[in-house]
Amino acid sequence: MKRNKYLKWLCILGIGLGLLLAGYFFFVPDFSRWNRENPSRTSFMQYREKEWAEKKKPYRVQQTWVSLGRISPYLQKAVLIAEDDKFWKHEGFDFESIQKAIEKDLQAGRFKFGGSTISQQLARNLYLSPEKSLFRKAAEAVLTWKM
Repeated sequence: MKRNKYLKWLCILGIGLGLLLAGYFFFVPDFSRWNRENPSRTSFMQYREKEWAEKKKPYRVQQTWVSLGRISPYLQKAVLIAEDDKFWKHEGFDFESIQKAIEKDLQAGRFKFGGSTISQQLARNLYLSPEKSLFRKAAEAVLTWKM
């Protein structure tokens, strides 16, 4: 029983690493531009607007970019604590949270929990859709790694 469990984890890890490497070579955008400018539209915004259009709702995402200096340091800390309390201790991936999410997903029998860090959420919101799939998660990992 334990042998099957470890074999399953090894297969998941192998597939994940393979997808990560393949994605790195085929799908890595230039991140340097975000040091100079804010994105006008993200894939997440486009996804939501398409969803609303299909429902015949005339909504459009509106945002106003503000510099980090204009955001209260208390709000910045609150977001970090709520979304990724280990933000300063990892380099984009919280493997403990990812492992817990995988265990919960296996118990649930579907992709429900992601264990994503703020870095992973940024990669997903800028470039990917909010769908929950192994491919999207691998692409998210590649983008996060590259950032």
